Amino acid sequence: MTLHKTYNPELPMRSLDDVLTIVTELAERWMWKMETRQPEAGRIDVLLPGPADLVPFVVALRVQRLGYLSTITGLDLGTEAGQLELLYHFCPGPALITLRLRLPRSAASVPSLTEIIPSAESAEREVREMFGVDFDGLRNPERLYLPDDWPAEVFPQRKDYSPNGRRAADASGPNTVQA
Repeated sequence: MTLHKTYNPELPMRSLDDVLTIVTELAERWMWKMETRQPEAGRIDVLLPGPADLVPFVVALRVQRLGYLSTITGLDLGTEAGQLELLYHFCPGPALITLRLRLPRSAASVPSLTEIIPSAESAEREVREMFGVDFDGLRNPERLYLPDDWPAEVFPQRKDYSPNGRRAADASGPNTVQA
């Protein structure tokens, strides 16, 4: 049995209002109520409490046929905040659903979506090498963009990375590259 579904043009497209209502109800009726935001028309953000909620909520979106995974965006909230944030963007017709998940910078780990959305692999691999997020269950952890000899604990999209060989915050630590 496979959970991966393909697009079926015979199924009717849901209206923008229907999509936003369904996602809001899913979030509000979850095991504990999740916060939702509507930062602009046609977009809804769901703030996931923790990594354990990611896969079940994505499955709920897929059961409701609420779009496809467009991409995963990584954000570094800075060394002061001590957090990274992952944004999972789903596109059901005219709407945009973004699942927001905050992780500690020091031990960023989240379950992989590749078992239910095989095409998530390339986005997960990119976030892994650029931000240092571990995706538990990622089938192919090989690098996509960085050379094989790139230092293992240096993540070029983190705010403390500097291409001149020094971290923005200081000159030591895991994101230091020798010039």
